[in-house]
Amino acid sequence: MILPFDETGQGETVVLLHARPVDRTMWRAHLPLLAEAGVRAVALDLPGHGDAATASRDGVTPWADVLDTLDHLGVDRFTLAGNSLGALVALQTAVTEPRRVKGLVSIGYRPHDLPPSSRLRVAWDRERAALEEGDIEAAVQAGVEAWTSPKAPDGIREHAAVLMRNQLAARIAYGEPKPAADPLATGTGVLRGLTVPALVGVGELDMPDFFEGGEGLSDELGAGEVVVLPDAGHLAPLEQPEAFCALLLDFVGRLPA
Repeated sequence: MILPFDETGQGETVVLLHARPVDRTMWRAHLPLLAEAGVRAVALDLPGHGDAATASRDGVTPWADVLDTLDHLGVDRFTLAGNSLGALVALQTAVTEPRRVKGLVSIGYRPHDLPPSSRLRVAWDRERAALEEGDIEAAVQAGVEAWTSPKAPDGIREHAAVLMRNQLAARIAYGEPKPAADPLATGTGVLRGLTVPALVGVGELDMPDFFEGGEGLSDELGAGEVVVLPDAGHLAPLEQPEAFCALLLDFVGRLPA
């Protein structure tokens, strides 16, 4: 499947993969910054999100869709940068086609088998209770409070609310996508065998789950110390586009030619 995309700039290709409660427009502030720095930036809508909201819901393979879309764009090698769900799909893509991935940036990652903290469980319960009552706005507010930090500017929180409202409406209308077998679940140590250069980060004000998930991922990938993006929550790149782009560009600039 060819995913909906936005692209800009020329040079080394960086693929931007969004978080679960939003879509590719979370990267709208990043695209011009990366283009100005001499990077070709490609932002994708993952299946079930944004302009891919009506995509098939059974046996979804977002990692294969990412690769198909990059084939369509004539991109052979690239750096993957993902937030939350996007971080998961980046990992799935990297283990599927490691020779094509020059580098891997993961922000706000948590493996699904990690028991949730009380804070994360409360966030899930608030959204679920609101949806069961048919109160979309309460569910959106719960999402904004859970996934952005209190320090986020009003404009960022409003943007996040619009994206979450659209995503919740799509979930209600079409249901949740059902992924195919996860390529990360093919056996123990699959990530430890990945030799792609990696950077793992987390928002300073994110939930403890994502600090723990980030530390475990960094250990598996041999990525070194987890980078903390200051004054940011789970959607750290959305809240801090300049800081995230600086981090990403520094990482890309240090990759082997």
